[in-house]
Amino acid sequence: MDDQRAETAAGTALLLTGWLTRAQVASEIGVSVDTLARWETRRIGPPSVRIGRKVLYRAEAFREWLVSRECGMLPSKGGRPGGER
Repeated sequence: MDDQRAETAAGTALLLTGWLTRAQVASEIGVSVDTLARWETRRIGPPSVRIGRKVLYRAEAFREWLVSRECGMLPSKGGRPGGER
């Protein structure tokens, strides 16, 4: 019986390779799990997949979302370095 559980756990681990939990994503970007849940309802957070109560994020899609949120340096007005005000 324990061998079967170990096989199932190993199979699940392989199946979910490349996927992150909500807690893992929250930890990576320094926000709470509740914030990610709120972003999901507003459709402003990283793309996710919901399976029952479980929410998963594809690691590559999460990285792409991060890159899409990247802000470049804007030219400063008045010639101040770094755009300081």
